[in-house]
Amino acid sequence: MAAEIDPTTPDQITDTTTVDGLRAALDGRWKDVRDELRIALDRADLLPDPALDLGPSRAKILAEMKELASQNFASAGFRTEHGGTGDVGRAIVGIEMLGYADLSLMVKSGVQWGLFGGAVENLGTARHHERYVADLIDLKLLGSFGMTETGHGSNVQALETTATYDPNTGEFVIDSTTPLARKDYIGGAGEHATVSAVFAQLITGGPGEEPTNRGVHCFFVPVRGDDGEDLPGVTTSDCGYKGGLRGVDNGRFVFNEVRIPRENLLNRYADVAADGTYSSPIESDNRRFFTMLGTLIRGRVSVGATAGAAARKALALAIRYALVRKQFDAPDGTYEITILDYRAHQRKLLPLLAKSYAIAFAQNELTAELHDVQSLEADTVDPHRQRLLESWAAGLKAYGSGHASHTINVCREACGGAGYLDENQLSILRGGDIDVFTTFEGDNTVLTQLVGKELLGSYSDEMRGLNAAGWVRFVAGMVGDVVAEKTAVRQVVQTLLDSSDEDPDKSELTNRGTQIRLFRNREDHLRRTCAQRLRKAADADDPFTVFNNTQDHLLKAATAHTERLVLESFIEAIDKCDSRSAAELLGKVCDLFVYSALEADLSWFLMHRHVSVERAKAIRRGVNDLCEQLRPHARTLVDAFGIPEALLTAPMLEHG
Repeated sequence: MAAEIDPTTPDQITDTTTVDGLRAALDGRWKDVRDELRIALDRADLLPDPALDLGPSRAKILAEMKELASQNFASAGFRTEHGGTGDVGRAIVGIEMLGYADLSLMVKSGVQWGLFGGAVENLGTARHHERYVADLIDLKLLGSFGMTETGHGSNVQALETTATYDPNTGEFVIDSTTPLARKDYIGGAGEHATVSAVFAQLITGGPGEEPTNRGVHCFFVPVRGDDGEDLPGVTTSDCGYKGGLRGVDNGRFVFNEVRIPRENLLNRYADVAADGTYSSPIESDNRRFFTMLGTLIRGRVSVGATAGAAARKALALAIRYALVRKQFDAPDGTYEITILDYRAHQRKLLPLLAKSYAIAFAQNELTAELHDVQSLEADTVDPHRQRLLESWAAGLKAYGSGHASHTINVCREACGGAGYLDENQLSILRGGDIDVFTTFEGDNTVLTQLVGKELLGSYSDEMRGLNAAGWVRFVAGMVGDVVAEKTAVRQVVQTLLDSSDEDPDKSELTNRGTQIRLFRNREDHLRRTCAQRLRKAADADDPFTVFNNTQDHLLKAATAHTERLVLESFIEAIDKCDSRSAAELLGKVCDLFVYSALEADLSWFLMHRHVSVERAKAIRRGVNDLCEQLRPHARTLVDAFGIPEALLTAPMLEHG
């Protein structure tokens, strides 16, 4: 029976026992870190100040970073032998929590300690660790991450900046060879960075050899002097105003025969001897390149995690507002109706709330897996496990950041004129701070395509680095094996599948095994039919056209794969939840996630006869029913996020 709304019940009172149980489930393995930061971040002065212009905004963020550094915030992200504490999960969760405060603070911190610091630690060796890591942790050394160029962002292998070794001087010469080789959108390049981890094509040859392009490598390049002026051969410029993130000093680098010592090559995976001889423990150029990029996966995971935090914050603001804002008289005229009591408003916000819960649980699992993998010695990591981690990180970053962008926009609109005022925070989040999360650390379309390629390529070494035509021919040649591959199953999921009807259209839609089967059947169907479409490429004169015509299919298969993994993470979290009341409520939230996901893709399920017309109608009714059942628990569900109260400061919540 659907819950009835009592207009006299104070919506600001929550069930603290259930809140605690939900929060424990959401906080996961690093609950203590989240609790510590809830106290440290419970300050309204950490919120963005829309009255500040570029310079003051940047100064504010840098000052806040220095305060974090003084509290040893960044040391968790670095190994103990390099001066850190070696807690990768803590580092990710710490960056994620900054998303509740100011996304500029998160991004600039992520560039300094995650991208730049990660490049030095993961691509460098002892000589770099001893010289630079301690200083970059405590901000004596301010850096940037010089990968993206005007002409190439997603296609890193085609970067046009070169690093040519000169054996006569023992130096690399860094050059922006064309206008498109300008390093662009680089955080820190606009004002604060004095050095950069620059990605460039390494060109060298040993004695008697012609100089050869060895592919993209990373170099430690000083760009500014102590006085803040550009060093010889370096031209910096400021990107100026952006759509958001006013506190981040994005800028550009152009290099004109900039000379750096040979030791400034970050040489963990390749080195150049004094005479120019190139060596690497990894023979394959493709494998070496992707191994280097794989060590930098932490930035992608951090971006996805923080996008999730931003979405949760927007939902907390919008749902709290919907519980105090009233519009239009009730039928008996004795009171005005709270806007969250309207079904249309529930449908706007509650399915997004359910999806945010699902993504949070998936993100916790991804963070734990990243921690476990990166806590191992590099040469002991199973390549297949690393490949699965990279695919999962790509898929969840795209899925989660796309959800965050959409959710924040809906939340802003759901608050009407109040949501348009900067003082209520949603307009700042929506106005641009969140937008770049869908493109930086990997464009979402490109990342989703990567997941699809890995899904069809069975994580094979041979397919990495192939262009579209080569990849299509590869998949076409192994399509039988691709379709036959089975997905590994969690124990809790296998138990649920064993106990459910094989035909999802004949069993209860609230049955968890039925839900899993629907998601898996969609994924399997899309994967199989996409592979069949690609089969024709084996003999095609133009395999790129085959790929291009199948790209939408590939993207949908990848998204279905990610959404299935997210559902299974949610189910696992419910199974592990220690609180009975929290687990029961999470069950309804999970149902709403499933029903709303099915409703969003109902045309596909109907078109391919995975559900009947009657079941489709039941899905639509189910969304309404679940919204009604969850409406009384809305405040409990957002309070469980544990967002520091000072960071939810919004005048609109005081009076509606």
